[in-house]
Amino acid sequence: MSCGRLSRAPEASTARFDAARKGSNALFVQPLSRRLRYIRYADDFLFGFAGPFEEAHQIKDKIASFLQTELKLTLSAEKTLMTHAHTGRARFLGYEIGIMYSSTKLDRSRRSVNGAVGMYIPEDVIQAKRKRYLRDGKPIHRPELQNDSEYDIIVRYQGEYRGLVQYYGLAQNLAQLGYVKWTMETSLLKTLASKNQTSTTKESKRLNATTKTPDGPRKCLQLTIQREQKKPLIAIFGGLPLKRRKNPVIEDRVIRPYVQLRSEIVERLLNDTCEVCGGKANIQMHHVRHLRDLNKRCPFQSAKVKEIRRPESRMMR
Repeated sequence: MSCGRLSRAPEASTARFDAARKGSNALFVQPLSRRLRYIRYADDFLFGFAGPFEEAHQIKDKIASFLQTELKLTLSAEKTLMTHAHTGRARFLGYEIGIMYSSTKLDRSRRSVNGAVGMYIPEDVIQAKRKRYLRDGKPIHRPELQNDSEYDIIVRYQGEYRGLVQYYGLAQNLAQLGYVKWTMETSLLKTLASKNQTSTTKESKRLNATTKTPDGPRKCLQLTIQREQKKPLIAIFGGLPLKRRKNPVIEDRVIRPYVQLRSEIVERLLNDTCEVCGGKANIQMHHVRHLRDLNKRCPFQSAKVKEIRRPESRMMR
């Protein structure tokens, strides 16, 4: 079956011209006035057909027959949907596609939205994205990230949020991602608060900032790490305008799982600093089982020794 516009019979064309000359409305009800559009990405495809529902079923049967006989493939009954564009929406590449209607959206005294094709973020996608940051319907912290630095935690949250905003930049209801942003931001604050043994309110006050965007200033969470003779490290969460872009440039970025290349012990060894007195000479690693052992290991003790509550390794000299 060829994809494209279906051809008309010569008799139908002659009848259309005759009806137009006579001023009859039959010009708009000819049975062979059909339009067919087709788009495919990998194994997902979408047909747009203007015509009777019965003929749409015939097209579907021909497609299924072609896939079965020529390519030895079958259509998935669960993922194959036939619906009217005005009353339902089709799913394609994570979007819902349907016909828009609005009696209040005017352009030069006419309704400019009616009849146009619109793309939307499905409601179940929004709930699924929020689910990983929720427990019993409330945002929670992510304990698997607590051993990472604050910079890495914020960068990871921002990468996950930026991917959503960029992918659904064509959606008419892009602003609904603001609820996802609030959920992720609350989860981020709880993760940082759990890491630093403080409250989400204090973390919010510490990181609250404003960043500049092409659409104006936006509130965000910002962490700045000053470095000697280098530019400061800046990690930002948020600051992305939820405004639909007609011609967005979508960049495919793969969010890889965070891999801890160095263990905590390696980082502490490379720091080469005594964790009791702060000295940097003759550093050795010792496993402290009892507080009384510290007197034998390190003569330069400080008030930090009193903070030890459990057996652990200490860098001493």
